[in-house]
Amino acid sequence: MTRELFLEDSYKKAHHAQVIDIKEDKIILDETIFYPTGGGQPHDTGIIKQGNETFKVNKVQRENGQIVHYVDNVEKLKQGPVEILINWDRRYKFMRYHSLLHVLAGYLYNKFGALATGNQIFEDRARIDFQFEEPLTDEQFKEVEDETNELIQENHRVSIRTVSREEAEKIDGFIKTVINLLPPSIKNVRLVTIGDIDEQACGGTHVKETKEIGPFQILKIKSKGQNKRRLEVTLT
Repeated sequence: MTRELFLEDSYKKAHHAQVIDIKEDKIILDETIFYPTGGGQPHDTGIIKQGNETFKVNKVQRENGQIVHYVDNVEKLKQGPVEILINWDRRYKFMRYHSLLHVLAGYLYNKFGALATGNQIFEDRARIDFQFEEPLTDEQFKEVEDETNELIQENHRVSIRTVSREEAEKIDGFIKTVINLLPPSIKNVRLVTIGDIDEQACGGTHVKETKEIGPFQILKIKSKGQNKRRLEVTLT
């Protein structure tokens, strides 16, 4: 099983690892800093260096419980030591967006009882879906944007811890719903906490403090059914 270093340190840009398996254009490493697509966050890209050769990593995803890296010119790559480097600008932008979505989810749940039901991060924007108890007006959504930006600038700490499933199930709030959706095989839960704004089970990468997110704006608000809204947001 590949050690997932991105869960331990989201800021790690380079690492020395071992290629332990090669099949067609896919390789498996003993340790990786490359984030695989999941939880609405896109995969990392980057390069692998071995000797004088450099290999481009185009895609990373989970397949049959393994993290698989799709690599160009894989026929020149051999099992053994390599240096791996992620495209940091891409990763950092995804970290900022992912943390922004958590702040939005926490704010809307705390103020309006709204439940986040899905999200997706893109390179230039992100979207997040909510189920509201009652519909919000345009003026209220403007307030959401303003007050969430204020929360971000207050610079709340983002912390990560792993607890037992039993302990996670005792935490009040929306997190219980998320825990109940996890497969029974998952015995430990990684929790991402943003100040007193939000705490969620999450396997994604995040910034260390909210000020790193920077300002954002709501681009679009779409109706997705009764009291269901999709917010499309961008960092500015």
